[in-house]
Amino acid sequence: MTEELTPELLLKAYSIGVFPMADDRKAADIYWVEPKRRAILPLDGFHLSHSLRKTLRSGRYETTLNRAFHRVVLACAAPGPDRPGTWINTVIEQAVLRLHQLGHAHSIETWHEGELVGGLYGISLGRAFFGESMFSRMTDASKVALTHLVARLRCGGFELLDCQFQTPHLASLGAVEIDREDYSVALGAALSTGVGAAPSASGDLSALDRLTEAPPDSSPRATIVDGPTSAWRILQALTHTS
Repeated sequence: MTEELTPELLLKAYSIGVFPMADDRKAADIYWVEPKRRAILPLDGFHLSHSLRKTLRSGRYETTLNRAFHRVVLACAAPGPDRPGTWINTVIEQAVLRLHQLGHAHSIETWHEGELVGGLYGISLGRAFFGESMFSRMTDASKVALTHLVARLRCGGFELLDCQFQTPHLASLGAVEIDREDYSVALGAALSTGVGAAPSASGDLSALDRLTEAPPDSSPRATIVDGPTSAWRILQALTHTS
C-alpha cells in the first residue's frame, strides 16, 4: 500500500473494525486486517490473580500514563526472544505518533527503579480502546501495565477493550474470542454508530486520577495524581467501578 497512513484514515479504519499491520519492521508498506475471530477483554471480566494483586501491592513497579509513548512503541517494535519479528514498521510508528499528538493514542509504562521495563500502547476512540501491542522486560511488567489500563478504562466509562488476537497471556487475564459479527455490534455500541444512535461521548482516561478517597494506611504516595499511579488507586478502580 502506498497511500499515506493519515490520522483520519487510521481512525476511520478502527471505527469499522480494521487495523494496519506490516510484514516486518523494514517493510515499506502496510496491509489491513479484519480478523474473523476477535479477542476482547471484557472490562468487568478482568482476572486479577492473587499473585498479580500481590505484585501490585509490593511496590516493585511504578506505572504511568503517556510519560514515554514513543519509547513504548519502539520497545514494542523491537525483536525479542519470543518475538523475532514485528508488525510495527516505520509507517505505523509515525502514524501512531501523530495520533498521540492528537490525543487518540496512549501508552501505559511500567518502571522499575527508574528503568522502563514494560508497557503497552493503543488507540482510543469514543468509548473503545484498541490495544495495539505490549512488551515486558521483567516478570509481570506487561500484566501490571494492562491492569493499570483496565482500571483507567473502567473508571473512565469505556465499554470495549479490543485485544485483536487471542494469546495465552491475554486469556489468563480474562480475554475472550468473539466472532466478527458480535465484535461489530460491540464496536458499534462503544462508538454509538448504530441506526438512530446518538453521538458517542468519549471515554475519560484521566478519570482514575480524580479518585480522592484516602487509602486505609493514608499513604502519601497513594494520593499522587501528577506522578506514578499508585497500586491503591488501580485496585480501588477495579474493586469499586463497573
